[in-house]
Amino acid sequence: MKLIFATNNQHKVEEIRAVLPKQLSIITLKEAGIDKDIPEPHPTLEENAQEKATVIYKMTSTNCFSEDSGLEIRALNGEPGVKSARYAGDDKSSADNIKKVLTQLQDQANREAQFRTVICLVWNGEEHFFEGICKGQVIQEEIGSQGFGYDPIFIPDGAQKTFAQMTMEEKNQYSHRRKAVGKLVAFLNDVAVK
Repeated sequence: MKLIFATNNQHKVEEIRAVLPKQLSIITLKEAGIDKDIPEPHPTLEENAQEKATVIYKMTSTNCFSEDSGLEIRALNGEPGVKSARYAGDDKSSADNIKKVLTQLQDQANREAQFRTVICLVWNGEEHFFEGICKGQVIQEEIGSQGFGYDPIFIPDGAQKTFAQMTMEEKNQYSHRRKAVGKLVAFLNDVAVK
């Protein structure tokens, strides 16, 4: 079963491919021959995921899914949230985004946060949504060199190290994206069997 994953973010592709069953194969936009940067203009993760998935489905008539993820920090009223990738500006610099978050949390005692992923699957023209959440804490300095985005400053609840210190296998035990993908895979296994 082939699905288009409406992204060219190789980090996200690797994370998702690592947990997909062998009978499911995903192809990226690039692998599908699509050279299009789909905007994410909406105020919610749900709407941005839906936008990307529906645009690609309309272009290709191929079952596809998209996801949008964000780091939601309680002391910052849920920011950076939907703006996570561009929090410090449109150049999508992870280093600048992390710096901005740490600066804003400097005097905050409450460092509770959660990563949230929303997947929108367009399957035979119908939309389905799947959500995954990983609760944790934002620490005061960067630790680790694995992963991407805010991984060096986030420790999931129940863990002793940041996402950026974990192997892919370790990260997938906690990962918000892994949880959302698990729900996606369960749905696909169900519809594929029918």
